[in-house]
Amino acid sequence: MGMEPAHRGAVRELRLHLVTWNVGTASPPPDVSSLLQLDSLGATMDMYVIGLQEVNSKITNFLSDLAFDDPWSIFLMTVLSPLGYIKLSSVRMQGLLLLIFVKHVHLPFIRDLHTQFTRTGLYGYWGNKGGVTIRMSLYGHTVCFMNCHLPAHMENTEQRLDDFEKILEMQFEGENIPSALEHDVLFWFGDLNFRIADYGIHFVRESINNKRYNLLWEKDQLNMAKKKEAFLQEFIEGPLHFKPTYKFDLYSDVYDTREQKSLFWFNEKRRKPAWTDRILWRVKNLCQHAPKGGEFSEEQQTISVTLNNYISHMSYGISDHKPVTGTFGLELKPLVSEPLVTLSPEGEWSAEHDVLINYSAVPEFPSSAWDWIGLFKVTFKHVNDYVTYSWVEDDEISSNKDGLHECCRNTRCGRRILALLL
Repeated sequence: MGMEPAHRGAVRELRLHLVTWNVGTASPPPDVSSLLQLDSLGATMDMYVIGLQEVNSKITNFLSDLAFDDPWSIFLMTVLSPLGYIKLSSVRMQGLLLLIFVKHVHLPFIRDLHTQFTRTGLYGYWGNKGGVTIRMSLYGHTVCFMNCHLPAHMENTEQRLDDFEKILEMQFEGENIPSALEHDVLFWFGDLNFRIADYGIHFVRESINNKRYNLLWEKDQLNMAKKKEAFLQEFIEGPLHFKPTYKFDLYSDVYDTREQKSLFWFNEKRRKPAWTDRILWRVKNLCQHAPKGGEFSEEQQTISVTLNNYISHMSYGISDHKPVTGTFGLELKPLVSEPLVTLSPEGEWSAEHDVLINYSAVPEFPSSAWDWIGLFKVTFKHVNDYVTYSWVEDDEISSNKDGLHECCRNTRCGRRILALLL
């Protein structure tokens, strides 16, 4: 398949770009090049993790999205698939949506994919608030991505913390999967809804206008909670060197100027700006196995996370939140050195003749009667975007004594890629 081998002991660095955005039920914008850093001159990303909140979940939209991909997923696949990314996995709970895209070269080394969601709205019965999660084994290391939308309003700090603890406890509960905190790396992000306490709106806005963001950090509710709550102290966040990302007038970089009408038509106060949209991460070995000197030996440090960029994107105005992105370097020593399955086409392929494919599996491969070999266009968007396929248990499959299997398939094809999928 032309996959790059993952050599044991050789350190590998993966570039990960993570997006969180409360889109306020809006449709995708015309262009996301700057949001995804597609116009960057640097190295390309290995993985995109995109967490959205308040995706349109009105009943007609939601029922349509159950049968078909939602507009945001379709839009992002259309942007990223021509660049060599496949939608690896997604999970949705009402307005919460989490998508992961990866380069083709990494697919053989990603295993044990699982998704989960936890409702916290209306005492756990409604999914307007809560968390959605995708976890995986990446080159043998367990990595978990958690997109959350926590309760709003200044006075609900304790409720936000309680809900996040509940989400941590309930994700993958009762399944033969590590809990979120037991993963080697956990990314926590979303519209976390923490506000700036104590200071009045005029002081907050004046500090922002003068770019003196540091005056506001100590009263940020999440920063305050991290000093008190033990379970939060293990999470790391980059410096907030960007404007608070909420609340803006639509299609503007001006903070909330509209009069808000509330119950009985009394005017609400304009919302105080806040860093509601955040990205944090936690590395397990730093939390549980740190030596006294604080340094790891080369043997202990098998995975590390480096934040390269943590910014907001002021040019996007489709909602009252600005998107936030974090670009990370994941440096790891692969614990998985070869794909579970290796495929190779035999001879020359042409549209006029049947084609022959050889494949072999490692001894520990958990094969089943549901395994199939798919033929894809090079720019395929997701695992079901195949041209044709064969079940490996079909009569068309034959095996020899060396464990090498052959698959014969008729196809009328242009440029294609092979994959074995479970």
